[in-house]
Amino acid sequence: MKNLKSIQDILARDKRLIRLPAKGRAVFVGDTHGDFDATETVFRLYFKPGYTLVFLGDYVDRGEESKKNMEFLLEKKAESPDQLFLLAGNHEGYCSVPFSPADFWESLSPEEYEYFSGICQFFPFAAVTENGLIAVHGALPDVNGLEEINAVQMCSKHWQQLTWGDFMERPGDFIGDRGGRPVFGEDYFKRTMKQLGANVLIRSHQPHIKPVIFEKRCLTLMTSYYYTFSRNIAIVDLEKPSINSADDMEIVEI
Repeated sequence: MKNLKSIQDILARDKRLIRLPAKGRAVFVGDTHGDFDATETVFRLYFKPGYTLVFLGDYVDRGEESKKNMEFLLEKKAESPDQLFLLAGNHEGYCSVPFSPADFWESLSPEEYEYFSGICQFFPFAAVTENGLIAVHGALPDVNGLEEINAVQMCSKHWQQLTWGDFMERPGDFIGDRGGRPVFGEDYFKRTMKQLGANVLIRSHQPHIKPVIFEKRCLTLMTSYYYTFSRNIAIVDLEKPSINSADDMEIVEI
């Protein structure tokens, strides 16, 4: 593992908003939660020229190999910083908003805790493509444009939306709070998508929602056997003129 400062420096070169290149393909990976086999499988199949990998957060807790999973991803980010992007999930925000279960964080020594929490504070919050797709961990932030994502602060309302937000397949804007998880309806989704100039959202975070909702414009991915019996990823052609629905991407079980 590289030292703390060198990894932080590598992550700090990325803004909170990642703009993906308009060439090749992007592979989007949902929560892995210590399922190192899932992460290893993604890299074996797609970590090659012409592919950019975007992990959507929640790399630790629940699974038995959380530390191995996180260390592997950080090592690969250090090796290929422009080919791999690690978005922040709510489980990477434990140092800011503690939660349970948090078996990874609670198992660390004080030195390890300081090391990993220091790194996680540098993870980006969103990734966008030039053909109309946005990716976050939870829900969309209620901001007026994409560039405002770069100014989102840890523990702010917008950070809470990005990392903790849930969707419900029903009309409505802000529906309520469910144990610290803000819940939003279809009206909120359509309004914030318009504000951000996006056509399709890829997210993770919410294992018990239908994978495709809101007229096929919202795709939720889970990529961990600790949550589901099928681990899915999405492959997007970055050179396609426009991504308008989940039908415009390939959803693959690994």
